[in-house]
Amino acid sequence: MFSGIVEEAGSVLSIEKDQENVHFTLNCTFVDTLKVDQSLSHNGVCLTVVNVNHEKQNYRVTAIKETLLKSNLGLLEAGSKVNLERSMMMNGRLDGHIVQGHVDQTARCTKVEEADGSWYFTFAYDFDREKAKQGYMTVEKGSVTVNGVSLTVVNSQENSFQVAIIPYTYHHTNFHTFKVGTVVNLEFDIIGKYLSKLMTY
Repeated sequence: MFSGIVEEAGSVLSIEKDQENVHFTLNCTFVDTLKVDQSLSHNGVCLTVVNVNHEKQNYRVTAIKETLLKSNLGLLEAGSKVNLERSMMMNGRLDGHIVQGHVDQTARCTKVEEADGSWYFTFAYDFDREKAKQGYMTVEKGSVTVNGVSLTVVNSQENSFQVAIIPYTYHHTNFHTFKVGTVVNLEFDIIGKYLSKLMTY
């Protein structure tokens, strides 16, 4: 379980394909706190740490085929910046919203606007009416997770939405690398999914 408050943007050091799986080796400033079998969010995808090399200050995670198909992890390459968040501690404040680390689908950036020190990003995604009835959609002023970042939706449309990004978020996540065409991971609000499910009974 995560909160969508990204700790930093780590770097991909290497990628190794192993049959239908892919092993990613990354570095970040908190490698010394990581241990094998720990959950870590990568662009909003919950992955298990399978190896930690304290000497070289890197760690390894593995993504299976289903994860690669549902997310943008398959598009990563050496040098890519990845938003990282360790699992949430349940004895503190929930600064973002409840994020499971289960990416629902990808979206594509269609517009980037600078607005006197902040930025507006527009994202479009494939809309499925049946899935929308199950909560796979955005609502105005609701929560959405983009590449693991907990954000508030503005200008919610049937198949697109905008988010406003402050300078801190822009510089401390991989949002500063986004341009038109960039593919991002989406996780829709779990509370909305449960409410949508209850409405069917």
